[in-house]
Amino acid sequence: MAITLKANQRQNLKQSVTREIRLEGNIPSVVYGKDKEPITVAVNSIELLKTVRDEGKNAIISLDIEGKETVDVMLHEYQVDPLKDELIHADFYVVNMSEEMDVEVPVHLEGEAAGSKEGGVVQQPLYDLAVRAKPRDIPEEIVVDISELNIGDSIMVGDLKESKNYEITEDENTTIVSVTPPEEMPEEEPETDTDAEPEVINEKSEDAEEDSEEKEE
Repeated sequence: MAITLKANQRQNLKQSVTREIRLEGNIPSVVYGKDKEPITVAVNSIELLKTVRDEGKNAIISLDIEGKETVDVMLHEYQVDPLKDELIHADFYVVNMSEEMDVEVPVHLEGEAAGSKEGGVVQQPLYDLAVRAKPRDIPEEIVVDISELNIGDSIMVGDLKESKNYEITEDENTTIVSVTPPEEMPEEEPETDTDAEPEVINEKSEDAEEDSEEKEE
């Protein structure tokens, strides 16, 4: 079931009006899609953040646009003010509930790797998985059990179980998670005797000095 989110149309796109919209706690947004005319709207920032937090970034949102029909959308892109860490703009993409689409789904690791108990280090190079599915069949996350991984083991995309609801389009040879050996401590270099007297290369031996003196006589 889609989550309903109200949106108000934006007719005036002047910067001063946009600033006022943000001060009121709303986010300037654009709704667009295949064969759809873009619509400029504003949505409540708190409601949008709550929806994404509770339902995931691939949630289907039933956008109730003032003066227009309700449309099913997904949050496609958003912009954040790096200084204030606040949402400042959002793009919503109108989806066709009967057509498959390509999305990125978060990967969640479950369990404690057996190898980590022996000092192994769990590494996760892949955090999002490319998936193709109809909007209602898109999983919120893909869970990967790592409890049986020993040191030197790994899980590839090709190791994941098939699902009838979605197709994984990621390269099957891509590593999702691995357990690497603990880092070895570098061997200590042998200590050198700093108190030993250095060898004098040019110093003559006593026998050599005596031979020299005899020749001079």
